Amino acid sequence: MNKEHQTPTTEDGLLSSIARWGNRLPTPALLFFWLCVAMMVVSALVAALGAETRVPGQAQVVVARSLLSAEGLRWILTHTVENFVSFAPVGTVLVAMLGLGIAEHSGLLRVLLERLVRGAPRWLMTWVVVFAGILSNLAMDAGYVVLIPLAGVLFSVAGRPPLAGIAAAFAGVSAGYSANLLLGPADAILAGMSTEAAGIVSPGYTVGIESNYYFAVASTVLLSLVGALVTERWVVPYLQRTETEDTAPASEPDAGTFMPPEDIRGLWAVALWTLLFITVVVLAAVPEGAPLRDPDNPGLLGSAAVRGVVVLIAFYAAVAGWLFGRFSGRYARSSEVVDAMETTMATMAGYLVLMFFAAQFVNYFAWSNLGTLLAVAGAGWLESLALPESLLLLVFVFMAAFINLFIGSASAKWGLLAPVFVPMLFLLGISPEATQMAFRIGDSSTNIITPLMPYFGVVVAFAQRYRPNLGLGTMMSMMLPYSLAFLASWSLLMLLWFWLGLPLGPGAEMLLD
Repeated sequence: MNKEHQTPTTEDGLLSSIARWGNRLPTPALLFFWLCVAMMVVSALVAALGAETRVPGQAQVVVARSLLSAEGLRWILTHTVENFVSFAPVGTVLVAMLGLGIAEHSGLLRVLLERLVRGAPRWLMTWVVVFAGILSNLAMDAGYVVLIPLAGVLFSVAGRPPLAGIAAAFAGVSAGYSANLLLGPADAILAGMSTEAAGIVSPGYTVGIESNYYFAVASTVLLSLVGALVTERWVVPYLQRTETEDTAPASEPDAGTFMPPEDIRGLWAVALWTLLFITVVVLAAVPEGAPLRDPDNPGLLGSAAVRGVVVLIAFYAAVAGWLFGRFSGRYARSSEVVDAMETTMATMAGYLVLMFFAAQFVNYFAWSNLGTLLAVAGAGWLESLALPESLLLLVFVFMAAFINLFIGSASAKWGLLAPVFVPMLFLLGISPEATQMAFRIGDSSTNIITPLMPYFGVVVAFAQRYRPNLGLGTMMSMMLPYSLAFLASWSLLMLLWFWLGLPLGPGAEMLLD
């Protein structure tokens, strides 16, 4: 028996207190509902006080407007539907998930993840587990329910502490959430909210889904190496000292490298489709005068391939999923593709409810001019501190990391923070793309050390298959080195990126011109 967990420790008590406090918060959708109510009351009070300001560089005076005035009530009634349907994160995410949903439903994403991990040599196993965890973000929740338990099995079969495999996979899937080699739904969600927030002080400003792509690719390489190093230098030695207390489940799934012939056929079909797709897109977008080039904006960044990257991702994933399903025998009828899309949309119900209230909150914030008033006042205060832009971003990283301990949903947090900090830092010369990137670093790094993260309890349950007495304190102590290492190394990468003046993505700089 593991005596370490016979009685609650101070750490367990602290975590339990945080969990009890966090559980008193309403769900993200209800949180935004009450924030909308609060916004109406606050806007009325601020307007009654006659608050006004002038945006630097603009002539007009910005005056607070009350949502509870006759004008405000008319605006609410006539713009509620428009606020929702025109909210940038809604359409882009739903379109992307239509394609990715087919790829997940057909089993393609699961097979790719399993093959990536199982095909790695033992000496590369840890790195590949972390790397695969980061890539699994494209499949939304697939990394939590497929990769994390699989990593425990692989480490167990290899004669290594299975909890180390679970920890490494958890670090990649959750702490490395904002890194990847490909663009995914998270990029669309955050970019849409950033666009809405930037519009408060710069109408028409657009944050592209690809705006953090270069930095995300570099982050994938860095975090994979850091995650593997933490696993080998700290987690594995620690767990090996108590490995006799870990037990394997009664029946382990086969962790060998065998793959059914039908899956191999499906992957070959996907490989050929990938080659064809890349060739066609390159020929249609890269050469001058190509069909996807815009005559009025002939640069590659202005091409339809870049501006319509969400549609391309959805189309590629949909065809890849359909081909895998057909050639692997999982799809016998074309109607199953429609079933996959319908199933995916059904899982997006909670997201749509959240986005409805988030859209109202963001637009209430903008219409009442409270966002502009706060941004100008906050920018003036930050400017008085005379901190370099790099330090301002660093402060924001740690602020986001702290807030993440109490609010698990990334989209919910960004819905709260973006309308304030994107305009605020914009007025200080920091681009919305850089502010979004700083948020993603802090938001991702502390996912694995808060029990308020929705999948934290699921990962604990996976770990308890090997150590039944494992508690929150042990899981926290095991994951804390990853969180600190990711936060420190990722922040240093951001500072290095800033000092070198590198673009965050195609056409996305850290500082405004």
